[in-house]
Amino acid sequence: MNKSVPAVAIIGAGYWGKNLVRNFYELGALRAICDKDPASLARFDDNYPDVPKHLHTSHILQDPGIQAVAIVTPAATHYAVAREALLADKDVFVEKPLCLEEHQAAELVALAAERDRILMVGHLLRYHPALVRLLGLVDAGELGRVYYIYSNRLNLGKIRREENILWSFAPHDISVILTLAGERPQTVVCRGGNYLNDGIADVTISMLEFSSGLRAHIFVSWLHPYKDQRLIVVGDRKMAVFNDMAPLNEKLLLYPHQIEWRNHIPTPKKGTAMSVDIEPTEPLRLECQHFLNCVISRAKPLTDGDEGWQVLRVLKACQHSLERGQPVVLDGTDGPAEQYYSHPTAVIDQPCEIGSGTKIWHFSHLMAGARIGKGCVLGQNVHVAPGVIIGDNVKIQNNVSLYTGVEIEDAVFCGPSCVFTNVTNPRSEIKRHHLYERTLVRRGATIGANATIVCGSTIGRYAFIGAGALVRGNVPDYALMVGVPAVQKGWMSRHGYRLQKRDDDGVMVCPEAGWRYQEVDSGELRCQEWPEDKPLA
Repeated sequence: MNKSVPAVAIIGAGYWGKNLVRNFYELGALRAICDKDPASLARFDDNYPDVPKHLHTSHILQDPGIQAVAIVTPAATHYAVAREALLADKDVFVEKPLCLEEHQAAELVALAAERDRILMVGHLLRYHPALVRLLGLVDAGELGRVYYIYSNRLNLGKIRREENILWSFAPHDISVILTLAGERPQTVVCRGGNYLNDGIADVTISMLEFSSGLRAHIFVSWLHPYKDQRLIVVGDRKMAVFNDMAPLNEKLLLYPHQIEWRNHIPTPKKGTAMSVDIEPTEPLRLECQHFLNCVISRAKPLTDGDEGWQVLRVLKACQHSLERGQPVVLDGTDGPAEQYYSHPTAVIDQPCEIGSGTKIWHFSHLMAGARIGKGCVLGQNVHVAPGVIIGDNVKIQNNVSLYTGVEIEDAVFCGPSCVFTNVTNPRSEIKRHHLYERTLVRRGATIGANATIVCGSTIGRYAFIGAGALVRGNVPDYALMVGVPAVQKGWMSRHGYRLQKRDDDGVMVCPEAGWRYQEVDSGELRCQEWPEDKPLA
């Protein structure tokens, strides 16, 4: 292996992974192949006998000689595998889609930035020489003002059951259309049909509307009699046709067609198609080389994590429209998205998610990758780190810092200056990002002013942590915890009242709501009037 080339391991060596194995090997970068299926690994013995093969990703991530990984596993695993690789300080190439949820994408983007790692998404069409030329022509104004873009990606090919045709075929075209448009769509409409498996669309048509007036549609199907991969861009000066099934000298054609208005009637003026010279290089080879170049130079990839996150936003909106049968705005709500409020002194890094009706006050800082629900209130000088998840209707008072690893469910109250940690044994000169521990605060809990919650703890539903308490370990539902270290001193009702046992039957009654509570044999408390997982309002 060429020592000047970064060492890359492939994680997932199946249907598409074998193509990355071949390209990275021929580029002199392949160091290892990993797949959980021994039979899949065995297929590489003849052509790649000198390349180590592993069944477990831990062997890859713990190898200091491997600088980067290419993840070609099922889409549902992309987030977990990519996150683990970034925490192991590997540069990451992940096949499309980046992941399945927007907050996961935001977390990966933030994590890559925090750890100074390359994060690149495999939107292969962006590296196709014909599309590179087309993008250049559009940027140079060769087509004039672009009115309309449409793409067909059709085949009678590999039919999947773990994802529908939209998620399998459309990400490449969405990536290119967003680049051509130079803006995000305002509204999407998606229609489709399930013919082979219930609930899994085999054919979809997605329509995108942009604020500039540009329109686009994407037609994808794996129930088509022949392979058709075509992208057409209609401008007011010229029209371009990219046909990936055509010979090299016909893959990209420019038509100098124009529309002339004669007597107030639009009349087409047709011209002769002109072929655009295309470099005869495999797109996947160019994509793999681009990743290696970025790993060496530390340059931002053409299809970086943020670009993958933007494509995911459109995919999610299309999926919602497909399921609901209605137009959907980009953030996935039916109709105009409600806005949150942030004070002018607040700092909000993008990308992050903030629900409608949330208020963010003076000097607070939300870092990229944070996820805030609806109807929350973040007081003065609140810090929210990457990857933190906050549910709906949460109130966080002044001077609270929520570090990576903290997850807060709905309707939690965090009192002023309460403290959360995320590493048990922090040292300034030793990096322990990969040792962040999860702290979970369940629905409806209250954490008093100046209380400290040590990482790795779970605070139960409607528990009540007294002011100044030090909590280390799990807290039961409804428990009242006070002191340093905190000990349980009784039970609290959902409405925030200390409960007292009645002498006759041991039942405890909330003085405000009249709801009855009783201890069960396990030592836990149960509300007899209302399920634990159901919100009060």
